[in-house]
Amino acid sequence: MSTKTKMKDITKTKNTEVAEYIGSLFAFNSSLKLYHWHVTGKGSYAQHMALDQAIDDLLDVIDRITETSIAMLGDLDIVIPETKTPTDIVKHVTDFYNCAEAGRELFTEAFTQSIIDDYVEAIQQLRYRLIRLQ
Repeated sequence: MSTKTKMKDITKTKNTEVAEYIGSLFAFNSSLKLYHWHVTGKGSYAQHMALDQAIDDLLDVIDRITETSIAMLGDLDIVIPETKTPTDIVKHVTDFYNCAEAGRELFTEAFTQSIIDDYVEAIQQLRYRLIRLQ
């Protein structure tokens, strides 16, 4: 296998991994919206507003990381995984924070790391609001 072929395979693998990561970000955002539509009861207004703000904040960052990745890697075959309504929103957000952090290794430049920083910050802000503001 030539060096050129190996580099092409590495690029294809990275593109696939980045596309899968971005698809998971979109799915997470959709899961927040699904939960948002079902919020009722005590503290529901605060939860509703926290989710609304997070959905908007996260979508902006998803757009930035997607467009930056396409600029750097070329076209990406992004597929959004099936999305279900979470039952325990705090656990769901906490678990996804860990997934978002795990994907950080795909982005090695300081400016892409900064975009991921903005994403995980928005998740932590949502966790704070869901837990503390009722």
